[in-house]
Amino acid sequence: MRGEETVLAALRRAVGDFHSDGLFLQAVTHSSWVQEHPGAGRDSNERLEFLGDAVVGLAMASYLYSRFPVAREGELSRLKAAVVGAGALAAAARRLGLGDLLFLGRGEAQSGGASKPALLADVFEAVCAALYLDGGWQRARDFVVEQLSGAVERALRRGTGDFKSALQEKVQEQGGTVSYRLVAQEGPDHARLFTVEVLVDGRVAGRGKGRSKKAAEQEAARMALQVRGDLLPVRAHGGGGAAMGEEVRGGAAGTEGEELTGGPAK
Repeated sequence: MRGEETVLAALRRAVGDFHSDGLFLQAVTHSSWVQEHPGAGRDSNERLEFLGDAVVGLAMASYLYSRFPVAREGELSRLKAAVVGAGALAAAARRLGLGDLLFLGRGEAQSGGASKPALLADVFEAVCAALYLDGGWQRARDFVVEQLSGAVERALRRGTGDFKSALQEKVQEQGGTVSYRLVAQEGPDHARLFTVEVLVDGRVAGRGKGRSKKAAEQEAARMALQVRGDLLPVRAHGGGGAAMGEEVRGGAAGTEGEELTGGPAK
């Protein structure tokens, strides 16, 4: 079993220094480990998850409220929901390497618990709660904003028509792959209509048509996001006082080709 000092050192590299070792060890302790080590004198991270959920929510709510001073309540709520969901939190935990630091019971570890999105989202919330209790509100808020600001930008891109980038980043958060294939082209050269399918992990996730392969790929990606429930009706207008408005369905420029695989969408 990994030593506590090894885990604490890795945690400090991931989130910065802290005072209470016990609090942060609790943050990375799953209930399955506690059940197998009843005499260890350590609680699971479930109570910290509860508090962390509120910490993450308030941190992002205050950040979005300040960043978008003219946005309406509904727009802010939709954007917040997109960036504090389990997928975004799990991706943040994965980037920080928190899954590798989890104390798990044997059965949970053998079933791949360290890479399960739900457990990763939970440990991220627990660590945020520990930062709040250990270092105060500002420390916790700064950490949450730093870790989730990328999710905000991705959500905004989903509202500006760059659906390929949004889909690529969303799928990569979950360890998947995206590719595109041209399945049909019709009409004369001056009025060609292209049909493209987008595949997520090798399975068709959406189909789009357009007057160019670029436009068809964007439409296919948009359909895939819509099916997945990730299409957010938000549009940024730039600047610190950005506003948000109606969903944009246009086709931003993408990468042209018969079939595209891997790599970030452009």
